[in-house]
Amino acid sequence: MAIKPFEFLQQVRAETSKVTWPTRRETILTTIMVFVMAIVAAIFFLLADQIIRFGMNFLLNLLR
Repeated sequence: MAIKPFEFLQQVRAETSKVTWPTRRETILTTIMVFVMAIVAAIFFLLADQIIRFGMNFLLNLLR
């Protein structure tokens, strides 16, 4: 079903008017939360990697 470009733009405008846009405060808070969670995840994976590395070195040294 082909839609004319002008009709399509009218539909897009109608749909965007229905969107509830976040406030500036909500945007800033969620951005900060994303950065904090990224840092927490990076620290978690760093620690997990170090524990696995320590375990592998320990096992490999036992086999020598």
